[in-house]
Amino acid sequence: MNVLVTGASGFIGSFLVERLLEEGISVRALVLPGEDSGALRQKGVDVYYGDLRVPGDIKGLCKDIDIVYHLAGRVTDWGARSDFYLAIYSATRNLLEESKGKVKTFVYISSIAACGLGRHLLGQKEDDACFKTGVPYGDAKLDTERLAFTYHARRYFDLTVVRPANVIGPGSVWVKDIVDRFNTMFVPLIDHGIHSGSFVYVENLVDGIVLAGTRDISKGRIYHFRDDWDVTWKGYLYDLGAIVGKSPRSNLSFSLAWHLGSFMERILTPMGIRPPITRLAAGAMGRNNDVDTQRARTELGWKTRISYEDAMEKIRNWVSLKLLKGEGHGLD
Repeated sequence: MNVLVTGASGFIGSFLVERLLEEGISVRALVLPGEDSGALRQKGVDVYYGDLRVPGDIKGLCKDIDIVYHLAGRVTDWGARSDFYLAIYSATRNLLEESKGKVKTFVYISSIAACGLGRHLLGQKEDDACFKTGVPYGDAKLDTERLAFTYHARRYFDLTVVRPANVIGPGSVWVKDIVDRFNTMFVPLIDHGIHSGSFVYVENLVDGIVLAGTRDISKGRIYHFRDDWDVTWKGYLYDLGAIVGKSPRSNLSFSLAWHLGSFMERILTPMGIRPPITRLAAGAMGRNNDVDTQRARTELGWKTRISYEDAMEKIRNWVSLKLLKGEGHGLD
């Protein structure tokens, strides 16, 4: 079996590549021109250089590929809407065109943000209605899902969409960005941190991604992946802050955080300045986003393998190592 992974050097992608290699699967990785790919090459990965935003860059990328795991995109909570649509929607459209009629299975890694952040998603099932809420990341993910399904409908390949909840682990934005904020500013609670963190640990997610790409039942399906941990944002932020000797300070209501985020995005984003609060952060941390995961559990046999305690130990070791190396500000 030959597999293509886009975003292979990113957070989730690097864990997925490791898993595939462990299972003896031949992996091709799409890497941006100029990006360091030495570690991938040393592991025997077939590295292909190209930019998904440039159609000409990826000609021949899918030759002899059976499964595409598409993870590449813009993963952050701020930026111009056009940047999100270029990196998520347009880039995926180019890959869909390159893949059609060549690959057997296309697995698109979306996000529960596609359901529409800013409202409670508790119990949301995969086939429930999704809405745009003005958050560029979520809106672009939803439009891209809909685009991808048009290719499935035309039988160019079998499509499966994976919607992770808030992914944590060594290198996650929900780890490094928050630790960076602890070290440079302060981290507030939203709605007193009472809502579920709606987390999925990266290795548990990778279990699900592999299952989604290899099970016949997954064709044409969407799957939510969220661990069955009972962890609130307050609990997580205190646990994460303890690693660097910090703790959350102050509290913002969801409404205030959402409107502040909207205002700051409009003012600061055009100047290239990261807003201290965004609607994506408010929607993720100030609402209950415990989407339903029964489909993944019953159809794919997926389950939480790594506990919250073990996940936090792995995160603690990663952060501590970065701090030891003097990389406390910006843990990339």
